[in-house]
Amino acid sequence: MRDLALLPKAHLHLHFTGSMRVSTLGELAERHGIRLPAVLLDADPLHVPADERGWFRFQRLYDAARACVRGESDMRRIIAEAAADDAAERSGRLEIQVDPTSYAPFVGGITPALEIVLDEARASSQRAGVDIGVVVAASRMRHPLEARTLARLAARHAGDGPGQVVGFGLSNDERRGDTAEFAPAFAIARRAGLASVPHGGELLGPAHVQDVVTHLHPDRLGHGVRTGEDPRLLDEVVASGVALEVCPASNVSLGVYPDAASVPLRALVDAGAQVALGADDPLLFRSRLLAQYEVARDVHGFDDEALADLARSSIRASRAGEAVRARLLAGVDDWLASPDA
Repeated sequence: MRDLALLPKAHLHLHFTGSMRVSTLGELAERHGIRLPAVLLDADPLHVPADERGWFRFQRLYDAARACVRGESDMRRIIAEAAADDAAERSGRLEIQVDPTSYAPFVGGITPALEIVLDEARASSQRAGVDIGVVVAASRMRHPLEARTLARLAARHAGDGPGQVVGFGLSNDERRGDTAEFAPAFAIARRAGLASVPHGGELLGPAHVQDVVTHLHPDRLGHGVRTGEDPRLLDEVVASGVALEVCPASNVSLGVYPDAASVPLRALVDAGAQVALGADDPLLFRSRLLAQYEVARDVHGFDDEALADLARSSIRASRAGEAVRARLLAGVDDWLASPDA
């Protein structure tokens, strides 16, 4: 078996706060005099039931971690370390997702908050050798008019290079908000050439996926793992070229499936779905990108050819420029041509 740590990949589903190292969270909490729940600093992955109570616990812990990010230096550190961690796992393209409203109070507004992230993404891309794009995400928990504001801000920084906005997303509890009311924000983003990358199909099933597909016209679906519960819908998603950002560790930690073997990764791939593995929130799930590929190999039985196809799928689903895509795809071919260890 070839070394998965040497397989070039693209990482398309990683949240800003959720990308933090546990050690960094502890240092930021100490610096700012914040007392954190012990579960955020131990070695165990989060496990909650897939109901509103479970999501509330997850969100409360996420909010506690986010409260430790209190200024420009903290924000820059998170991006720089996310880039270094991805580089160590041979991710050549990272598209990190951020809601700038969460950090705006500490840096003077949503515009400087986003610009700090973009500026550090450019600098970290050069240092770490990882091409970093940014996805601006609105929250289902807030008013859809705020999503339009974020979409306009994202549109002003659109591009496919390092430190540019490549997509517009919608995150948080899938059970909240009216999907259709966020459609105008996604229309603004699409007119600017941004990818539509809303969450859907993790906590809720096919009916919610259909709602997201109908109203938000995704290029990629954050998670989408439950699409396969409706074969007709899965066929529609595959035929339309919508990529699925599958995050096995998230699915298990949030109680969607009881274990990694129950995640329908093989079924989605066999149906022809374009799958991009992602780590989602390694701060809470204690599992980074490389571990998702290890699950595909060790739990789902993917051989090196199939793992290379997963990596290619992630690269093709990215919004990286053509030169970056070509370089990464050539690297996958080289990995597959290398001797089997």
